Amino acid sequence: MSIETWWLFFAAVFVLSGTPGPNMLHILSRSVEFGLRRSIAAMAGCLAALVLVLSASAGGLAALLMALPGAFEVLRYLGAAYLLYLGVQAWRADVAPLDVGEDTLRATQTPASLFRRGFMISASNPKLLLFAAAFLPQFVDAGKPQALQFAILVLTFAVIEMFWYLVYGLAGGSLSRQLRKPGLKRAFNRVTGAIFVGFGAMLLKTRPA
Repeated sequence: MSIETWWLFFAAVFVLSGTPGPNMLHILSRSVEFGLRRSIAAMAGCLAALVLVLSASAGGLAALLMALPGAFEVLRYLGAAYLLYLGVQAWRADVAPLDVGEDTLRATQTPASLFRRGFMISASNPKLLLFAAAFLPQFVDAGKPQALQFAILVLTFAVIEMFWYLVYGLAGGSLSRQLRKPGLKRAFNRVTGAIFVGFGAMLLKTRPA
C-alpha cells in the first residue's frame, strides 16, 4: 500500500466516521447525560466493537456470513431490534436535573455498564461488517503482504473514529449546560429516541448485495 493510497483511505474514513450514526449519537447522548469524562467508557466500548468487527471482516467473517443462509437476516433483525429498544428508552428517559450527585450517577451507570452499552450498539450493526468487507480491500495491494496492510487500515480507522468520538463528546458536554431545564432535556431525549428508531428502521431495509 502506497502512501498515496493511505492518504486516500484516511480522507475517506475521516468523512465517513464524522457522519452522524448510531455510535456518534450514542456518544453525544452519553456526554450530555454524564459529561465527557464519564462518557469515555462508552467510547471505549464502541471502539472495541469497531476494531473487533473490522478485524473479523478482514479475516473473512463477512464472506462466511454471506455463505450461511439466514445468518445476515438474524443479525439484521437483532441489530434493528436493539436500536428500536434504545430509541424507546431514550424517548421515555428521566428528565431529572443533570446536576444530580456523583454517587447517583455512579450507582445508575457504572463505567462497565457504559462500556457494555457502547459495545452492543457498535457490534449490533451488521452493515458495518458488510461495509468493511467491501471497503477495506479497495485499499490493499494484493501483491504485498496483506495482514500488515489490513492492520494499518484498521488502526487508522480506529484512531480517526476515536477523534470523532472526542469531538462529539465535547459537543455533548457543552450541550449539557444548555439542557438544564426539564423541557429542553425532554425534547433532546425524544429527538434522540426518534433518531435511534430511524436507524433501526433503516437497518431493517438493509439487504446484502
